[in-house]
Amino acid sequence: MEKVSVVVKIHAPRLLIATHNKGKLGEYMDILSEGRFELLTLDEVGIVEDVPETGSTFLENATLKAVAYARQAILYTLADDSGLEVDALGGRPGVLTARYGGPGLSATDRYRLLLDALADVPDGQRGARFRCVTVLGGPDGAILGTAEGVCEGVIAAAPCGDGGFGYDPIFYVPEYGLTMAQLPAAVKHRISHRGRAVQDIRPLLERLWPPST
Repeated sequence: MEKVSVVVKIHAPRLLIATHNKGKLGEYMDILSEGRFELLTLDEVGIVEDVPETGSTFLENATLKAVAYARQAILYTLADDSGLEVDALGGRPGVLTARYGGPGLSATDRYRLLLDALADVPDGQRGARFRCVTVLGGPDGAILGTAEGVCEGVIAAAPCGDGGFGYDPIFYVPEYGLTMAQLPAAVKHRISHRGRAVQDIRPLLERLWPPST
């Protein structure tokens, strides 16, 4: 009797990344590059309205998004909130990083506005950091875990590089002698605030979906 081979296809776990931002999605795809997860965007699950980021901290905003989007999509959801903290500006723009300068500005407009604000600040006082807090929400909206990543650097005198997005062209990383926009993707995702936060929460993802499954 002829044997019939049966191939069972195991689908990758579906994980919603709480963003419409293609640049951010690309970073998540690179950081979680082993292909064990099917990463979905808000657009792909039909969510078009953004959750208002009314929190006063990165953790509060990330939590708001993780809870709301997980419940809407009924999917495990990884949400983050991140921003740039500049020492000479008292930690600003912080949670307002993506809205710095008000509505209607491009990413280039925003970082040039920041450079203008630091025009008289000497090199030794231009310290800054990117900070990211990521939150994993369950399909019922429960918070399953949080993680934080920080990348220290300096605000450059002028933009340089065409990689990345947002403020990357003006964020200089002394250890490598390059801006974040000049770093190779593999290096950036290893040392970036988002890369560190996602790596920190990865063990939780692996407990939910062990590599053997």
